[in-house]
Amino acid sequence: MQQLLAIVEQGGYPNFTLLYTKLGYKVTMSHSMRKAMAIVRKQPPDVIVAEFNYQSDFRDRTSSLESLLATVERIPKNTKSFIKVVVFYEKEYVQQLEKLQAVCSNFKTMAYPIEPNNLEKMLLD
Repeated sequence: MQQLLAIVEQGGYPNFTLLYTKLGYKVTMSHSMRKAMAIVRKQPPDVIVAEFNYQSDFRDRTSSLESLLATVERIPKNTKSFIKVVVFYEKEYVQQLEKLQAVCSNFKTMAYPIEPNNLEKMLLD
């Protein structure tokens, strides 16, 4: 069974756990990026669904998501050949998200509001 790590720091959107399980994923939920990174290091999932929460007070990065993506990139290729990452974001922060994509482009994005049918297609893609 494939593993999905759902990282819900701020939320504000529906709980998609039923959708994930319907698609055959075993779901692990984290409400902290720090805990999520520990999970990724210990048992890399097949899929990660996370939020882009822009933090203007960070000097050297756009958000804590940047740290997670760096963690994903450091996973040895023989451990996991590919981890699919889906990122939810607010349209008003698209410029900041594009800066992150310039540094790390190994993820797909979905703007709020998240449509369950579109999320399902992205996860099956």
